[in-house]
Amino acid sequence: MTSDLQRAQPQPTPALLESLHKTAQSCRGTILDMLTSVNSSHLGCSFSVIDILVVLYHCFVNIEQVKQQAIDRDYIILSKGHSASALYAALHSVGLIPGDMLKNYHRGLLAGHPMRDLRYGIEASTGSLGHGLSIGVGLALAAQQRQSPSRVFVLVGDGECQEGAIWEALTMAARFKLNNLTVIVDYNNLQGLDKSDDLMPGTLHEKFQAFCCNPISIDGHNHGALIHAINACGMTEGPDVIIAHTIKGKGIACIENKLEWHYRSFKPEQYMLAKQEIEQS
Repeated sequence: MTSDLQRAQPQPTPALLESLHKTAQSCRGTILDMLTSVNSSHLGCSFSVIDILVVLYHCFVNIEQVKQQAIDRDYIILSKGHSASALYAALHSVGLIPGDMLKNYHRGLLAGHPMRDLRYGIEASTGSLGHGLSIGVGLALAAQQRQSPSRVFVLVGDGECQEGAIWEALTMAARFKLNNLTVIVDYNNLQGLDKSDDLMPGTLHEKFQAFCCNPISIDGHNHGALIHAINACGMTEGPDVIIAHTIKGKGIACIENKLEWHYRSFKPEQYMLAKQEIEQS
């Protein structure tokens, strides 16, 4: 299946881009609120991925189908499950997660890593790194076999790409020519304890090409570039990979591109300044 997939083709008009910017900033505020309220970590990696999630949910996924749990819906799998707060914020922004649930982050149904709950649009339990892509390959293969227009988007981290399960899943995706599968790499080049580039020989672009994928590199915070890249997916045989170059902690200057903000959380006085910076940008 290639050309017969019924794909949304949004165009990055100035009005849409302004709306996406405001939504992404609102989601950053939501993430900051959730994590600070329980003194939790993973702020930097949630801020790096939120622009991608906002574009997917607001431009490409039919939210009504997600609400109805329609079998032919599009699927978004957050394989880098430690960025769960970003997923919850994005789902809240499209009306799938109510605000009162966000206030109980880490104390109710919204755990520090996603737990599958289709009532709220959470498609998979993730957090064991590398496993989300295997789930996505299974969903994409099932959709292909029933000739469904469903698309599957899997968000992985650059550090996560050190997991062997990633490449095993891509071997199967390439074998079955799953052009309804799009892998998006949150390439912020910082993982728990080091730079990703210092730990992985070669480039991700070369690796994905070697596994018969169609990789493209873009600015992962540029909503227009994300829209164009996703629009171009599914046009050839095999899975597409968008290597989205991002900045860990994007949106709060004092934590941007800082390795230590994989695990740290804000103190009350830092929180107020960060909140103000988000609201003014």
